Amino acid sequence: MRRSSAETVLPLPAMNISIFSHVDADIAFIARSLPAHDCHGVKQRADVRRAHPHLLIVDVASAGAHLAEIVQIAQTQAPPIPVLLLAGDTPQELAQIDGTIETEFKPLRRHAVAARVRLLLRRAYPEHDERQIQRFGDYAFESPAHVVIHAGRNVALTQKEFALAILLFGNLGRPLSRVYLQETVWGQEDENEVPTRTIDTHISRVRSKLRLKPENGFRLSTVYGYGYQLERLDAPPLKK
Repeated sequence: MRRSSAETVLPLPAMNISIFSHVDADIAFIARSLPAHDCHGVKQRADVRRAHPHLLIVDVASAGAHLAEIVQIAQTQAPPIPVLLLAGDTPQELAQIDGTIETEFKPLRRHAVAARVRLLLRRAYPEHDERQIQRFGDYAFESPAHVVIHAGRNVALTQKEFALAILLFGNLGRPLSRVYLQETVWGQEDENEVPTRTIDTHISRVRSKLRLKPENGFRLSTVYGYGYQLERLDAPPLKK
């Protein structure tokens, strides 16, 4: 089975993001939400100062009575480190929140977290360019604009279409299950909100917008009872 190779171009290095949390699932969730950045968990107050990240995300419940101290560590660095708080809806957590600090409330949503982080990074580092380009042969995927460039055409995709297309190209020649597509593109947090036909509809749109048809050298087909598969027809594998 042929697998494609992707080249990723980052105009600036990924930003270093520390996540102060005792909940490993939350750390992993945030890292998946911010794939363009170097995310890592910290569990001790001293680790925040040693890491000196570009951005600090703090789970209010994990910080407990030390929340103010942890925030102060970030804000007294040179330059100050922007902070994003993660909070539930318990009175104890809400009572600790400083209204001047950006806060994201649980349950966390991937796109909401990504948007909030993007805002904080732009505000703190005006020179930072979050744009990244992934190349699969003659296809160039530019995020966060969600534009695919191919054969002189700029094709705008929705967020989900873009993520789905990258997943298919990154697994060229490999069948992907519907469960895998749903968990990777929509996330487990959306499992109760994804209508039965949503994946089929998005597959159809990606096929149409990117012209993934046999006459153009590609076949995006249904694997009966399993999922979907993107294949390159009568051509060498996508070049690096």
